[in-house]
Amino acid sequence: MGPTDGIDADNWAENEFGGASLGDERLNKRLVSVAAAKADNPGRAFSGVAAGNWPAVKAYYRMIDQPDDSEVNMANILAPHRLRTVRRMQGQKTVLCVQDGSDLNYNNLDQCEGLGEIVTNQTGVMTRGLHLHSTFAIAPNGLPLGILRADCTARKGKSAGDNRQASKVPIEEKKTFTWIEHHRDLVELSAQMPNTRLIDVCDREADFFELFDEQRQNPRVELLVRAKHDRNLNEAPFKLFETLRSEPLQSLVRVKIPRQSARPKKSRQQARSARPGRMATLAVHYKRIQLRPPEYVKDKEAIDIWVVHAQEENPPENTKAIEWFLLTTVNITSVEDAERCMRWYCLRWRIEDFHRVLKSGCRIEKIAHKTAERLRRAIAINLVIAWRIMLMSLLGRETPDLPAEVLFSDIELRTLRAYAKKKVVSPQNCWVTQ
Repeated sequence: MGPTDGIDADNWAENEFGGASLGDERLNKRLVSVAAAKADNPGRAFSGVAAGNWPAVKAYYRMIDQPDDSEVNMANILAPHRLRTVRRMQGQKTVLCVQDGSDLNYNNLDQCEGLGEIVTNQTGVMTRGLHLHSTFAIAPNGLPLGILRADCTARKGKSAGDNRQASKVPIEEKKTFTWIEHHRDLVELSAQMPNTRLIDVCDREADFFELFDEQRQNPRVELLVRAKHDRNLNEAPFKLFETLRSEPLQSLVRVKIPRQSARPKKSRQQARSARPGRMATLAVHYKRIQLRPPEYVKDKEAIDIWVVHAQEENPPENTKAIEWFLLTTVNITSVEDAERCMRWYCLRWRIEDFHRVLKSGCRIEKIAHKTAERLRRAIAINLVIAWRIMLMSLLGRETPDLPAEVLFSDIELRTLRAYAKKKVVSPQNCWVTQ
């Protein structure tokens, strides 16, 4: 399948949700109708979406409020979309499978059962919520192909009686194990697409030895991870970052750095200054190194990997220069290979945009239900809606000649044309043409 196959307004919900196994055919059909209606008003609660249609509202809550041990769960809701995503991936030679997490704040839901603790802020206050970890499939041209997997966990703090050092805790008990689970899922999926190369792209939280050791055991899916730790090396100057900085210049690459909006100071959130988007010139170095195991798994063998270092030259005044250290199992045999890894990593920001659509566009942190499991069901529906919103936005920007009929129904097109005439918008300036 192509990235846009089957996403038209009339049939997309049936395509992405139809056939879900929720334990009752009526619930399966209801899921499709709920998703189609919610997509028309993604930022509103379903009671507002239904616009006074109380039978529809009751049907929605009957589906969401199924017992927590029912088949109406996040995995089953996402299953049809996952199958479609795999088909879209099979149409690509290379797919970037971007992993990332995001905290969802439900601190206002005092009566909600099953919530966990999310990141402690600078004031030391614990917040109740869920942690969403997703794997997002992206084509090399930047178009999102879909959500492969999503987990919404209620993390608990360390128990008072647990005095183990972090190095003594098995990896299966650590929150970072989620990255390994999602990587294993990609390895299983890779068998369905032998002609598609999968790259697991991760940010700094995934910089831990066990993930690279996992990849070594089954190298069918490659890793591209931004380094967090300045590791010790066996050669002078004996530190990873300084070694790469001292390498001779091998290339200059211009990349687009996305803008960052300003964030005012809030009671539980630090202020953040705005950063305009810009084209940055990065000096590129790359080198093969041995990733040495940490002391707590010192019986493991070192892993041969490549490191691509990119550092911005002449950043704007009062702007922190971009600097990346990218650890990868991709074989770097040329400058072109190093540049390709950099451009792949640049597309990691797509999942940040995806989270922004979820929170600002679909407003998933405003959802209110009595249990965390019911929240997960509503979140799962919105994950697919947010993917479609993002895909439509990118298609409008990057393929403006795409026929509007691909995305809009006849009645939507007639409405847009009427609105365009009312506003005296010429056909040349309107994406929806006559």
